[in-house]
Amino acid sequence: MPPHSGLLRTAPLPRETTSSLICRIANRYGMEAKVLRSCWKWRNYPPGHEGGGARADAEVLLNAAGREVLAGMCGVEEDVLARALPSWAHEDAKLRAGASDPVGLWRIGGAVAGPVAFGCRLCTARRTGAAVRVVRYTPRRERVCVRHGRWLLDADANQPLEHLDLRGLPEVVAAQRQWARVARRAVRAGAEPERVFALAQAVVARWWEQAYGWERETIWPRRLHQVAGGDVGGDLERWRIVGRDPVTFPEVVMVAGALLDPGMAELVWVDSGAGRPRALPADGMFCRRLGERLGRDWLGPLAAADHGGPLIAWMGGVIRLRRGAGGPPGYDNDPWWLRQEHQAATAAGQLRVAGREKKAPGSGTMWRAAVPAEQRMLITSAVDGAEEQLLQLRGVQSGATADVAQRLLRGLGHSAALIEAAWKRTAVAAVNGGVPLQEVARWVDLPVEVLSRMLTAGGQENGG
Repeated sequence: MPPHSGLLRTAPLPRETTSSLICRIANRYGMEAKVLRSCWKWRNYPPGHEGGGARADAEVLLNAAGREVLAGMCGVEEDVLARALPSWAHEDAKLRAGASDPVGLWRIGGAVAGPVAFGCRLCTARRTGAAVRVVRYTPRRERVCVRHGRWLLDADANQPLEHLDLRGLPEVVAAQRQWARVARRAVRAGAEPERVFALAQAVVARWWEQAYGWERETIWPRRLHQVAGGDVGGDLERWRIVGRDPVTFPEVVMVAGALLDPGMAELVWVDSGAGRPRALPADGMFCRRLGERLGRDWLGPLAAADHGGPLIAWMGGVIRLRRGAGGPPGYDNDPWWLRQEHQAATAAGQLRVAGREKKAPGSGTMWRAAVPAEQRMLITSAVDGAEEQLLQLRGVQSGATADVAQRLLRGLGHSAALIEAAWKRTAVAAVNGGVPLQEVARWVDLPVEVLSRMLTAGGQENGG
């Protein structure tokens, strides 16, 4: 039986998922969550991880009757729930049938209202009196619990940890406070803070992948061992995935601040030759100064040589704007526009790939885990279309030579276009799944710069 209205008040936490609130209500009444969820009629099943296990980032959408039931269960007015729960007002066609019944629909949180992370249990206990698990919509730029020195991990990754201890890394906690100031600077400069952060994170995440070969890099290894409890032991690859965001967070904030600095943009302009255009030099003042701001004097030349990366792309945007050569408004003259292939791979995606790589070669499981279903469908559709076109060409090999040649060439051209679309989508999926762009370029036998331009152009044509 459902709990009586108002019996025990359970207030929502800011930006909490509706699913998390239902679990806390059940805990308050000493019930299993699945028992409490029987108060709604469900249109689908809870999402789970491949291989089993419930997803912590599962989210719930409710119709009007369902929201009324939830409000009664937690003893909180609906307008309060609407302000606290980002998914509260989300509607879906599947919820409209049987409007008089309380109906629920399962979704994945990230597809509803953005990145989902675990909440700090100590903060939850302080506010509610119970140190239970909470899942909240939390952007990656706000993952530090300053009060308790914790990094709050993504809830979409199939791994057991909810947070990493930052008490031995005061610079990471300080970076969270610094980010608030950087975000205000971004607003004053007319830039969206989330886009500035995403670009800075992409720059630093790329460095993180390259840092294996940086013998002079000592800061990140020390932090990584610290968040791993003192020593990563024999599980270095996993800890490099799980620990990347907290370990590199101070540098992400510093890079974001540097990219917003007009003085740094001026150095880019000078490096480009100003009124006399030239190629960006390997010892340019901008990259050298950026390395100094990060406490790594040796980093400048390495950053300047990464021609296919997001930092050079940002510099190009700054130069085009300054020269007035960027054309109409769009990505080409927007320094904060982040190309799809430059986006930092998420921990969840990298963990899925790492887990599937241990399976036998040829297994399709790794591909299914790393690539979203929509992308797999588009790739399969393009390949199937090309195959169908090629099969149809078997029947056009009779008649006048000119006519046959014309039909064959047109058909082959269409098939080639479909195959090209398929390999481009496959390359984007590989990059987004965590494969370095340089490696994908080797697979398709193209220079990194050429592949980068092709993927960028393809992303624009496809609305990416």
